[in-house]
Amino acid sequence: MSDVTTIAVGDDYDVLIGSGVLARVGTLLGGDVERVLVVHPPTLSVLAGRVEVALTEQGYAVHRAEVPDAEAAKTIGVAADLWALLGRAGFTRTDAVVGVGGGTVTDLAGFVAAGWLRGVRVVQVPTTLLGMVDAAVGGKTGVNTAEGKNLVGAFHPPAGVLCDVDVLATLPEADLVAGLAEVIKCGFIADPAILDLVEADPEAARRTDNPRLRELIERAVRVKAEVVAADLRESSLREILNYGHTFGHAIEQVEGYTWRHGEAISVGMVYVAELARLTGHLAGPEGEALVARHRSVLASVGLPTTYRDDRWEDLLTAMRRDKKSRGSTLRFVVLDGLARPTRLAGPSDETLRAAYGLVGTPATAAAN
Repeated sequence: MSDVTTIAVGDDYDVLIGSGVLARVGTLLGGDVERVLVVHPPTLSVLAGRVEVALTEQGYAVHRAEVPDAEAAKTIGVAADLWALLGRAGFTRTDAVVGVGGGTVTDLAGFVAAGWLRGVRVVQVPTTLLGMVDAAVGGKTGVNTAEGKNLVGAFHPPAGVLCDVDVLATLPEADLVAGLAEVIKCGFIADPAILDLVEADPEAARRTDNPRLRELIERAVRVKAEVVAADLRESSLREILNYGHTFGHAIEQVEGYTWRHGEAISVGMVYVAELARLTGHLAGPEGEALVARHRSVLASVGLPTTYRDDRWEDLLTAMRRDKKSRGSTLRFVVLDGLARPTRLAGPSDETLRAAYGLVGTPATAAAN
């Protein structure tokens, strides 16, 4: 437990990254907490039990709530059930919620904590790569609606985040690979060393028993921590973390959330790279090389870089509902060069469609 990396998110809270650190969850709660609700999916009952034991041994009164797997957890109905549980258990403003699971669970747990009594403490214990490097860090919480992903939510920074890399050993390989999309995203927008590390040994990046993966996690968390500390409420700089997400979220919605988030974001990054090239942001041989690098580095770890070519109208409708839109104007994060993100507002429908054509593959050949 001595080998722990602590990454500060401004002056607000810390992210602890290490092996065998689950027992430290109570140290992030603070001394005035009495009751704790541990939220987890059914697949993580044993792990949640370990968190419960650690908290109980530290004197907390622990309640547990099992929520559905994946995006099915992120509904207002599930949130309402959890609020009812908090009410029955007598949770006060000095009590807390702990989210144990992937990004959907930490999003939900944070949203429930943000809403109860206008905000109680939440500690996030992400158990997926995606959760560790993205969803659990930053304080963005929310649930989905039929109209789109994360359209109802709140900014509610956690009291702390605990990343025990040992739990990734049980993560299905497809989920680990999907999480690498958010790691690679950080390489393109801020830390090119991430790309170099992945390209030097893509297989090491996919292995939970290889120290390369922990290094990638720490680098990605540092990128997000620095951006979030500078812009908690996504008023300016923080938008760069949405690189690839406008198109990626549209894929998720059109596919009924059957695509993993990272898979959709992978295609979304290729899409905005092509969009940047078409609009002159990535110009000349260097620009062409950077667009090609998107495809090569993502494909090297097993992520998709294309999407079926017969869904344009549905995708466009979904993108127009995106949170980053302003009125009828679509906004995208694009690159002016490696680690040089900027914003592109209001590209023409013809340009948007042309970029789609460059990532499209015949529907009969498309595969998730």
